Amino acid sequence: MSTQTVTPYGSWRSPITSDLIVSSTIRLGEIMVDGSTLYWSESRPAEKGRNVIMKWHPELGMEEITPEGFNVRTRVHEYGGGAFAVHEGEIYFVNYADQRLYRQAADGDPVPVTPESKFRFADFAFDRRHHRIICVCEDHTAEKQEPSNRLVSIDLE
Repeated sequence: MSTQTVTPYGSWRSPITSDLIVSSTIRLGEIMVDGSTLYWSESRPAEKGRNVIMKWHPELGMEEITPEGFNVRTRVHEYGGGAFAVHEGEIYFVNYADQRLYRQAADGDPVPVTPESKFRFADFAFDRRHHRIICVCEDHTAEKQEPSNRLVSIDLE
């Protein structure tokens, strides 16, 4: 037998909480096109806010690219910027845990491009002629000072 309680309008407890609503909601982010393949980022609250790169090809369908243990997100300007880019089937992304830039071949594991450092990277553009990436680099090496920002090039060889 259920017991009903009468409460003032709007003060009852609802079984529908904000956590319940957002826990299964996926936020779509950046979109990239590489040939006939589409790439986009997804933020997943059910995975503690982990961001992954998804891929869709007209003949192969949809697939998740980012392996477990990686979270595609940059901390440039503390709230982020463009965290990934695609160039001729290779994906370049920033991993949230270490803020390093990684390269991932279509069927491979992520490999770091940049060393461990106090630099953060975002907003990538490819320079095909010189085989490099131009991007924003936020420098956190100077203690007790605001980080400095500059454009840098990263040689992809």
